[in-house]
Amino acid sequence: MGDGHRQRRDIIYTMDNFLNTEVRKAEMKGKKRSIKKIILIIAVILIVLAGSGFFFIYTPVSNMKTHGMAAFSTSKKVLAAFKGNDIDLMQSELSVLKKEYEGFQKNAERLYWLRFIPFAGVYISDMRSGVMAGENMIEAGDTAVKAIAPYADLIGFKQGAPGFFEKSADERIHTAVLTLDKMLVKADDIAVRLETAQENLSRIDEKRYPKTVKGRAIRVKIKEVKEEFETMVSLFVDAKPFLKNFPEILGVKQEKTYLILFQNDKELRPTGGFLTAYAIFKVKDGKFQIVKSEDIYSLDQSIPAHPKAPREILTYHKNVPTFNIRDSNLSPDFVKSLTIFNSLYDKSRQKVDYDGVITVDTHVLVDTLAVLGDTEADGITFSSQIDKRCNCPQVVYRLFDIVDRPVGYIKENRKGILGDLLYVLVQKALSSSPSQYWGKISQDLIRNLSEKHILVYLEDQEAQQSIEKINFAGRIRDYKGDYLHINDTNFAGAKSNLFVSHAITSNTEIKDGAAIRKVTVEYKNPYPHSNCDLESGGLCLNATLRNWVRVYVPKGSRLIDFKGSETEVQTYDDLSKTVFEGFLQIKPKGKATIIVTYELPFKVEKEYALLIQKQPGTDEHAYTIMVNGKTQERFGLITDKELKLKL
Repeated sequence: MGDGHRQRRDIIYTMDNFLNTEVRKAEMKGKKRSIKKIILIIAVILIVLAGSGFFFIYTPVSNMKTHGMAAFSTSKKVLAAFKGNDIDLMQSELSVLKKEYEGFQKNAERLYWLRFIPFAGVYISDMRSGVMAGENMIEAGDTAVKAIAPYADLIGFKQGAPGFFEKSADERIHTAVLTLDKMLVKADDIAVRLETAQENLSRIDEKRYPKTVKGRAIRVKIKEVKEEFETMVSLFVDAKPFLKNFPEILGVKQEKTYLILFQNDKELRPTGGFLTAYAIFKVKDGKFQIVKSEDIYSLDQSIPAHPKAPREILTYHKNVPTFNIRDSNLSPDFVKSLTIFNSLYDKSRQKVDYDGVITVDTHVLVDTLAVLGDTEADGITFSSQIDKRCNCPQVVYRLFDIVDRPVGYIKENRKGILGDLLYVLVQKALSSSPSQYWGKISQDLIRNLSEKHILVYLEDQEAQQSIEKINFAGRIRDYKGDYLHINDTNFAGAKSNLFVSHAITSNTEIKDGAAIRKVTVEYKNPYPHSNCDLESGGLCLNATLRNWVRVYVPKGSRLIDFKGSETEVQTYDDLSKTVFEGFLQIKPKGKATIIVTYELPFKVEKEYALLIQKQPGTDEHAYTIMVNGKTQERFGLITDKELKLKL
């Protein structure tokens, strides 16, 4: 029994083993077939994806590159046509640009489905915003060109329009002014398109991008493009009321009278410079006429009785007991200074009612001469070339030589030449071909307005509000965050601002929301003392700078310390700000420093916002901005600057 049982067991075991083996073989065959199916499916998917990638990614990207390069090339041709004042060519090239950009845009749209893919989606969204912004900008340009086109031959914006060039300078500007209101009817449409473009660009987050790629800055460049475009759009939108009023400002409806004040920025005063001369200009239908150009001293002499000098002059000026027009621009706010100016001007026997006041400084003369070339006025040739005697433009040295060098005879109307020079420059510009000078002069004009080398006040309040909105009026602005305006005044310190440099370091220490700020201002004069001996006829340009300094900060700020002032520090409120006032002297080949420490009147939480307002007449003072001891930005201050720093 035992053997039979074992035999049966062995047979069963063998059969079971065989069956299991066969089953496993079958399972293996099934698995192999399944694996083959899976591999086949994956292969098909990869082939489909590759094909899809080719048609839905590679092809549109390749086409985008082709259309994009063509559009970029054509855009340069549009710009060249604009610079060449050829409206016909500009329209033709703009038409080509629109078609090329449409091709670029259509291929870009084929990639927008990738917005829903993780990680890559945000970059496709940025691309979409950029493409839409480009379309908005092209539409704005097309609208502008269509607005100009009907009047292009009248304003010299068309090749082969000899009728315009045969006209006199006055006739040219007269024709241009009369067509301005017709061209500006599309200003609102252009503004809408530019604002839409700016909104699209603002959606692009530069922080998503690397700082550099193969040594080329990426993140900073994106940020700069966004900021520059935002500034341009804001300027255009805010300037609309001014642009619409511009024909009236140029006397289209009735004759306008403007008082031109010359500020010597090398003898710095609160609104940009010592009031050295003045001129009266009349304009009717764009035609300019100079009525008077005289020394500011002659205006002072026309006042029967001068009042006693105010506290600021009695305290900081040198031997000036009475109040004169030439010293009246005491406030950093140009409009407020004009109120002080008018309190004396109203007493003058030479007073002329005006529709507006425009100030210009030496930067304007230098920039204009750089464009127009050497220019003669009153038998004297003026140039923008550097004069080694002062390491400054020849026009600056020549004017000082005429006005300030002592001579053995009485100089009649010694500073009136400034008005004569300005008038000659205006006539020279208007007498030229628009393609030769007008574009560059217009660019310099806008830049000098934004950099406060030109200040404007208009009696018409609607027009004045538009001027203030675009920050061309020299106003001290309200601001919710931190604020800084450093205002220097040269009281009897020769023309030493020509030689003195300024370096400002601001460090704001923030702890639990409380903010303590330390502002350090370092003045340096590396040049030797001039020959200031009047008897020998020396031209006294560089001497000890007698500097009355005021630091404007948020109202309610608490002064902790003020080092470097040679007089007792004054603290008071002015222009909705708190002011810390002191006085110091900077000698030739010397330096001086003030350090002002104060506590802000509010808490600083998630963001530190700061507005720095530039003093008119100054030129690129060096700023270093620090928060909690860490440098955030370094820059030369050429316009008002706002910073917003995340904490």
